Amino acid sequence: MFWTAFQALPKAAREDFLARLISDHKLREDLLDRAVIAERRSEKSRPFSDYLAERHGSHATR
Repeated sequence: MFWTAFQALPKAAREDFLARLISDHKLREDLLDRAVIAERRSEKSRPFSDYLAERHGSHATR
């Protein structure tokens, strides 16, 4: 229902709403996190130890 109402707004009202939404730093971070999660949902999972090893290796090259 929210999406339908949002889409029915004039373009200027939609842009104003989005500008206000992203002006909240914490909310903007949450929205970006959700976007990344949605984008990467189809990626194969990997062991956390592999992630840590990769992360540790990238810090060593800095």
